[in-house]
Amino acid sequence: MPLSAPTQDELELLQDEAVQITRDLIRIDTSNFGGNKGPGEREAADYVAGRLREVGYEPEIMESEPGRASVVLRIPGEDRERGGLVIHGHLDVVPANAEDWSVDPFAAEVRDGVLYGRGAVDMKDMDGMILALVRHLARTGQKPPRDLVIVMFADEEAGGVLGSRWMVAHRPEIFEGCTEAISEVGGYSITVPEKDTGRDVRAYLLQTAEKGYAWMRLRAHGRAGHGSVPNDENAIVRLSRAIAAIDAHEFPFEYIASVRTLFDRVGEISGRDWDEEDPAAFLPLLGGARQFVSGTLSDTANATTLRAGYKGNVIPQTAEAELDCRFLPGHQDELLALIDELSGPDVEMIVDTLGISLDAPDDTPFVAAMHRAILAEDPGAELLPYCLSGGTDNKQLAGLGITGYGFAPLQLPADLDFAPLFHGIDERVPVDAIRFGARVLLRLVSDC
Repeated sequence: MPLSAPTQDELELLQDEAVQITRDLIRIDTSNFGGNKGPGEREAADYVAGRLREVGYEPEIMESEPGRASVVLRIPGEDRERGGLVIHGHLDVVPANAEDWSVDPFAAEVRDGVLYGRGAVDMKDMDGMILALVRHLARTGQKPPRDLVIVMFADEEAGGVLGSRWMVAHRPEIFEGCTEAISEVGGYSITVPEKDTGRDVRAYLLQTAEKGYAWMRLRAHGRAGHGSVPNDENAIVRLSRAIAAIDAHEFPFEYIASVRTLFDRVGEISGRDWDEEDPAAFLPLLGGARQFVSGTLSDTANATTLRAGYKGNVIPQTAEAELDCRFLPGHQDELLALIDELSGPDVEMIVDTLGISLDAPDDTPFVAAMHRAILAEDPGAELLPYCLSGGTDNKQLAGLGITGYGFAPLQLPADLDFAPLFHGIDERVPVDAIRFGARVLLRLVSDC
């Protein structure tokens, strides 16, 4: 049976709390610098657990390392025999340089109806929606149709090593019986002009797929020596050649099913055709999702750091570069072999963190429930699949047989360039978008 419809007062409280909790969480600095550096998530985890205990829940806080804390709560559903739904967020954020921002990145300031702060879209807004939702369930004494497992992970911004990876390896029983999951970077809207009528159609992009990643180092070996002596085994030169070869490689376009469906449906709505050989002219129709989608048209490999040498007149024996490689579903082995080949015989490839790619079906009853939840709040809207160029904690849950989707619903202004806000300067989200998302999540949980 679906949950009973909330009263107007209950609905207002749900929405108000989603915004307030988001602001509270932004004000807790959980910057993740990688390598277990940063303030950690413990303060935020204590806050989350406190808000849950206020309404009678008994969440569990677990630490993989001191200060690296995740929070877990299972809410029993009406039908305990059905597969449970995991609703998860992460508490950490990428660092922010305050000098670059127009506002304090940890003040959670609201300007002209827009909430600014590190984590505003990645992903303390969704955390706030989730917590407001479960507090509403507790206050109203209602049970969802099936079990809900609520998780706030640590360390997502560093590959989940101290968060979701640790939990799946050490506490898999937390997710026992769960079959599906929702989390970040999906469910947000783009606006597409409809052919003939000129009417704007909002399309909400459901993340059904995500690229895999290989975070690796290239280590070049050579002969150390004096800087004044010719050296044809210079490690820096060898590393530079490898980076140049990788950068010069042209990865071919490939359209996986979710990307092709997205392009086809946007084409049908707008009356615009798209060219497989040159999609650049079509990408602007995708509005705020353009950057995410453009990153899913091929595999990618980008050099991100360099380390070599210790003195200006000494040729070092080794030189290292870090690469961020992203691959489409089914391309993992192919991409690793290619990078190894392009690097050359004198450069060693060391994969530090590997994240699998994901590709979930878009024609299931659960996807239909997400569409119904969107339509109830935005009649006439579309729900379209897409692939995310980044990664989420759904990668780790997949190892337990849990099918994950990106569904953090936000109704966004047509002119908001959304994708660059993730990890960007002046990260922000409209307050009304958070309120919209809280309503959609409540509808989904009553009908999932």
